[in-house]
Amino acid sequence: MLKAPLRIEGEYARPDDETLVREVRAPYAETTTIRGGEATIAREGRRPRSFALSRAPELAGLQASFGALLAGDAAALERDYRIESSGRREDWTLVLVPRGEALAASVRDITLRGRGAELRCIETRPVDGEPQRTLLAGAARAAIAAGDAADDAALCRETGIATR
Repeated sequence: MLKAPLRIEGEYARPDDETLVREVRAPYAETTTIRGGEATIAREGRRPRSFALSRAPELAGLQASFGALLAGDAAALERDYRIESSGRREDWTLVLVPRGEALAASVRDITLRGRGAELRCIETRPVDGEPQRTLLAGAARAAIAAGDAADDAALCRETGIATR
């Protein structure tokens, strides 16, 4: 068990409509590729391991939601999620509540927060446990600049940098 949240640095890529890649650079190197109903995790010095997304419905949901968001496909998002939006262009929130039983059994909701055209944070709230936050763009840069003093929850909620 971790005593504090693990902060990782890396990037997401979507090389084609069917693939989502998460590349972690620090504190370790790892590449996760989601494609064709399967996730493959590759770490330096180890054999890649693959598993069916049916074992991790949250990853399947992530791939589907990323694809629909990037394509601007509201109909696809609405098939998989109940959508709640709030805010204004300068400070907006989009909450995705899973419709499917498999994903809803593990994920309560996914909240996207942004400013203008910039998606700054994705907060996934599991049914059990603490939220997982993915800081992007300006929020990620602010977290890196603040180092250990960054409060990821505050950055995710657009309240700026706060100390722990």
